[in-house]
Amino acid sequence: MKQEILKRIREFTEARNWQQFHSGVNLAKSLVIEASELLELYQWSEETDKLDALQEELADVLIYALMLADCYGFDIEKIILEKMEKNERKYPVSKAYGKSAKYDEL
Repeated sequence: MKQEILKRIREFTEARNWQQFHSGVNLAKSLVIEASELLELYQWSEETDKLDALQEELADVLIYALMLADCYGFDIEKIILEKMEKNERKYPVSKAYGKSAKYDEL
């Protein structure tokens, strides 16, 4: 599935000759901008009922995250699994269970 999604994103981008604008820094900026638009849906409440908008903004965030990873040739599954292993060491169940404290505060 990952390759199909990346292929679709690349085709969309290349058809519009937008890859010229997709440097690492520009993709990172776009990712943050889209994340802020997602967060805006929660601006005045703890929950949102705008699920269609939430879905679209989340898709934008994911697209830019995938594009950024692709820009640097990162294997998405590999970097996620490596990060999860690191998180498991930083947040062992015995210390972190039911707590939201940062790892250096456990």
